Amino acid sequence: MNNYTTTVRRFCSLFFCLFEIFSLSAGDKQTGLTLTLIPPTTVTDKVNLDVRAGIVNKGELTKQLQMVFYLNNEDRTSMIYETSVEVAPKSSDCVKFMMPTQGKKGINTIILVVKNGAKVERLQRRIEIISSNIRSTQTIDGAWVGLYHWSETEGKHWNPDIKKLTDSQWREVVSSMNELGMDIVVIQELFRNEEYVGKHSIPANGYMGKAFYPSKLYPARMPIKAKNPVEAILSEADRLGMHVFLGVGLYAWFDFSPESLAWHEKVAKELWDRYGSHDSFYGFYVSEESVGSLDNSEADETTRLTRGKDIVNFFRGFKSYCRQFAPAKPIMLATNSFDILKGNGTYPELLKNLDILCPFGFSRMPEGDLTGKQAAELLQNLCDTAGSHLWFDLEAFLFNGDTSLYPRPIRQIIDDLTLLDNFEKTICYQYPGVFNNPKMSVRIGEPSTVPLFMDYKKYLQKLKARRK
Repeated sequence: MNNYTTTVRRFCSLFFCLFEIFSLSAGDKQTGLTLTLIPPTTVTDKVNLDVRAGIVNKGELTKQLQMVFYLNNEDRTSMIYETSVEVAPKSSDCVKFMMPTQGKKGINTIILVVKNGAKVERLQRRIEIISSNIRSTQTIDGAWVGLYHWSETEGKHWNPDIKKLTDSQWREVVSSMNELGMDIVVIQELFRNEEYVGKHSIPANGYMGKAFYPSKLYPARMPIKAKNPVEAILSEADRLGMHVFLGVGLYAWFDFSPESLAWHEKVAKELWDRYGSHDSFYGFYVSEESVGSLDNSEADETTRLTRGKDIVNFFRGFKSYCRQFAPAKPIMLATNSFDILKGNGTYPELLKNLDILCPFGFSRMPEGDLTGKQAAELLQNLCDTAGSHLWFDLEAFLFNGDTSLYPRPIRQIIDDLTLLDNFEKTICYQYPGVFNNPKMSVRIGEPSTVPLFMDYKKYLQKLKARRK
């Protein structure tokens, strides 16, 4: 063997060794190591950062891992957490800790170094921390993206346009969200049980849903133009460094029965197998929603207690199942903010297995109920006690007389952002049909969606100027 060949081989060997050791992605599906931050985007220094590392051991031998977390620099003085983990074959684990953000203003990088014998892996995530006297950033940090609204009445001003969007135009939607700093995407649902829309149970002949993506579980497809909008959204989010919740649903509204759990587990696993390699795949959103009392508004006390047990058992089972293949990925549920006091006995158990609660409806509390501010504060206390996260589902719409939805005036949106200042993240419902970037190739919904986009952009510019 000549010297040239030897040199080339040594160089290639060194290159691949360095590539393996110094990988700086935020997750590697093949090795089963992921790094997740909750929240994933800009946070104030009044909110602690939830740092999670997921490990999935796909091999036949036990892994003995040394895990060290650093802030910005990989040296002893920058170490923020250290632990050792033993992960048995064909099992998983999640290492997590809370990092105080006080005094850490600016762009920060969380670095994870994992040693498994001679093998070393490095993952990292960036996070901006801003100085503030409140928990909220007072911005809309993300938005729901419905691939087609379940109600033709509510969605009548945008459904005809959404139905015709191409995969390329879904990428435009994601890019436009990014322009407004809405870097968290929540896909509302990935199945539509059209035959039973609006009903709360599945009939004896079983689930008859249609998928919004190429599903092997249920081959029937929703009649939309886009071939694979989920892939389009995730790939564009990858490019822009955004974060996407995939909507595991819809089975049936407010249904947290054992049958619903089994369905959700199958769908979550298919979504992970199909899309889990995307860096932007952030977590799972359970689409069924719930009333604030967590009892499906049942009148009978016995039935009410049963519904409470159902939702607790559902999330206990769903969390345990998803932990097998995606242990660090958060699970989120949206509830309304009504009658929370009636759910006081259920929330503590539910929140043990729910990473993010994202309630809505604070600006339209029923007469005789708590005020929106009181409801937000009560939910914050419940989440703090359980160690879970409370985000804000801001309604960026209002109802017409026929219950169709239209864009909410910017002043009312700003009022909500100002009044409800305890939420660490704000996600609005929804982006398509409510906001429209004038540069997009298509306008989704009414003409008023374009001025709302521009008005919110001006609000962001003013807020940024004040913070300088």
